[in-house]
Amino acid sequence: MAEIQRTHPTTSGGHWFILGAALLWGTTGTAQAFAPAGFDPKVIGALRLLVGGIALLILALYRRELGRLSDWSWRPVLLAAAFMASYQLCFFAAVAKTGVAVGTIVGIGSAPIAGGLLGLIFRGEKPSRRWLTATVLAIVGCSLLSLGGEEIAVDPLGILLAVAAGVSYAAYTLIIKGLLERHSPNAVMAVVVCIGAIMLSPLLAGCDLNWLLQPRAIGVVLHLGLATMALSYWLFVRGLQRVPVATAVTLSLAEPMTAATLGILVLGEQLNFQAFLGIGLIFAGLVVLVVKRRTSRHGAAA
Repeated sequence: MAEIQRTHPTTSGGHWFILGAALLWGTTGTAQAFAPAGFDPKVIGALRLLVGGIALLILALYRRELGRLSDWSWRPVLLAAAFMASYQLCFFAAVAKTGVAVGTIVGIGSAPIAGGLLGLIFRGEKPSRRWLTATVLAIVGCSLLSLGGEEIAVDPLGILLAVAAGVSYAAYTLIIKGLLERHSPNAVMAVVVCIGAIMLSPLLAGCDLNWLLQPRAIGVVLHLGLATMALSYWLFVRGLQRVPVATAVTLSLAEPMTAATLGILVLGEQLNFQAFLGIGLIFAGLVVLVVKRRTSRHGAAA
């Protein structure tokens, strides 16, 4: 990560690309609810990366953006892919160990903090008061939303795994931003996602894949791979070119807000007042970051 150069991005339009990506990520849980009985979350996670990576690779090849192997600095590429794979493994393991509520709060809550620190250390992106206000609102909102009615069970190993997931997400965002300074967005995501999928492929060994033969399973996998992976990261990297790392990670908190809203509208889930308040606080935090503002300090992460 030390090789990443420091830049001061322009923020014009970048917020909306990140939000678009987060809205697509928020459909992941709803899509899995339509998967047939007996599906394996690990298999879905690995196939999501594989399908998304292939789609992005086809796009990059069609546009002739990959270049030569010698054009790439493979250390940051492999690091980004490893952190992307690490996020998948750590987050699902954390949820299994300490529950959805605590795993989500710690994982999602630690990501903006890690993003702010990494952006400051490696890119000189100084977080602004606007970013801090938005992040606090969004994290509190996520906490209220995640704690809405679920019994809490804290597991120390689960907490560590959740923190590792949050740091992994912030780290691969940071590294990808550096790669975007040398390569096209399509090429960066195609290479990183494909390598991440290869790293997760051993998870498929020994798994029951019979449920994948059902048409509904194929539809779910295609949606997760094409919409929540390929299209979402197509949007994400274009936003990441324009906004600092800390801002991109905080804007991604639109994901749980979207997931909760779809749970109500599509799956008929019932949320209490606390959860609705959490959705409102997340939305308020996003508005703080997105609304047009007067001239800000050069290089501030807002």
